[in-house]
Amino acid sequence: MGYAQLHPNWERTPVGITEGFSLEMTARDIGALHEAASMIPAQTPIAIPWLPGEALAARVAAAVAVRALGCEPMPHFSARRIVDAGEFEAYLAAVVEQARVRRCFVVAGDPPEPQGPFFDSAALIATGAFERAGITAIGIGGHPDGHPQMSEVQCWAAIENKVAAITARGMAPLIVTQFGFDARSVLDWLTALRARGIDAPVRIGVPGPAGIKRLLGFAARCGVGASASVMKKYGVSLGNLLGSAGPDRMVGAFARELGPEHGRVRLHFYPFGGIAKTVEWIAAWERQNKT
Repeated sequence: MGYAQLHPNWERTPVGITEGFSLEMTARDIGALHEAASMIPAQTPIAIPWLPGEALAARVAAAVAVRALGCEPMPHFSARRIVDAGEFEAYLAAVVEQARVRRCFVVAGDPPEPQGPFFDSAALIATGAFERAGITAIGIGGHPDGHPQMSEVQCWAAIENKVAAITARGMAPLIVTQFGFDARSVLDWLTALRARGIDAPVRIGVPGPAGIKRLLGFAARCGVGASASVMKKYGVSLGNLLGSAGPDRMVGAFARELGPEHGRVRLHFYPFGGIAKTVEWIAAWERQNKT
């Protein structure tokens, strides 16, 4: 299955580092998405996380809104938050029917114990429900900074096994990394990924511009490395938590250092400071870095 099914123009080298970016939004962000729609290119992939306390109907509505704006919805399926197979298949059927979803993203989820029959994302893939529903691409997580509940060996094994399972089921695997602040750790992780023979395309998680305290709060919640030395490279001093910060240095490092040896790579923005602020930052970056 061609990578073009994952994103338009995926087969060719992007003109700039931000070309072909993707975004993330919650069910509460439909209004914000509409306000920023004029700045978001058609067919941009937009991920929709499975958050605790959100109704199925709200997540479906978010997927429908993304499709209505001409973008590509990519709903998350959080294995340990799914109470039974009926809920899983009902949500999948709804987003396929109402939002013409073709790609999904699977995660284990935060709860230490499953609320239903699915312990991890591999268990969702193994049901065969995605290919039966006509899904063509499945996204899985990557963790350049490590995973708080898994060893490095376990992380690599999980990626290898899920990429193989998705491919064997006739779908295209896509890896989307957790956001981080250290470009070097991401580049080293990409090198290690390709050295293992994994050629699946990768979307690198990048934090959108936001307040420094907010960024550090998300980092602590998600187990992302945010030491003083890492944040200094990112452009933040932990001695001054006022104000906001953007990913200028990090994205600049990717623009300079990403090469053919890193395989197919695009950026995935986590809009912690809001969708509009993130896409405005992307547009400003592109204006300033025209070649």
